[in-house]
Amino acid sequence: MDAIEMIKDRRSVRKFKKEKVDRETMREIIELSRWAPSWANYQIARYTLVDDKATLGQLANDGVKGFVYNMKTLQNATGVAVLSFVKGKSGRLDQAKLDLMKEELSDANATIWEAFDAGIACQTFCLAAHAKGVGTCIFGVINETSIAQAVHLPEEETVAALIAYGYEDGPHAKPTPRKEIDEIMRFI
Repeated sequence: MDAIEMIKDRRSVRKFKKEKVDRETMREIIELSRWAPSWANYQIARYTLVDDKATLGQLANDGVKGFVYNMKTLQNATGVAVLSFVKGKSGRLDQAKLDLMKEELSDANATIWEAFDAGIACQTFCLAAHAKGVGTCIFGVINETSIAQAVHLPEEETVAALIAYGYEDGPHAKPTPRKEIDEIMRFI
């Protein structure tokens, strides 16, 4: 599958087969995901993969703020990736790099860059999973504290997203309508 086809074909999957995605396939997906670009190549993305039913249940009950749609998807999933990032790296340059650049750079947008790097890592994970025949669904309505506690996340990391994954059950969803290009693009 080429990149253009992957971008156009990937969908959010909410219905999964009961078959677990084997851990070797998930290692291959993370192997591909680690190539996502990041600020100053800090590579802040971390992936905690959960395929334990009890922990999946805990995440469904406590990790999605009671949002029933996401609770049902998690209860049906055979795995979920907790995408987190190492805090305090993206959007900042250490003194050695500043000295090399011979200029002052502001880190006022540092938290934006952390989220930006996590977003790039998230999309890369989902495309890599799609290339391997694994469906994904990204959850934004999450309780970061509950999730971090459930998976024993290191203190220096912050939860960015939950990504349910598994083998799609049922027909592949048709594409949803897209805005016309002139609605989203400008030339100056």
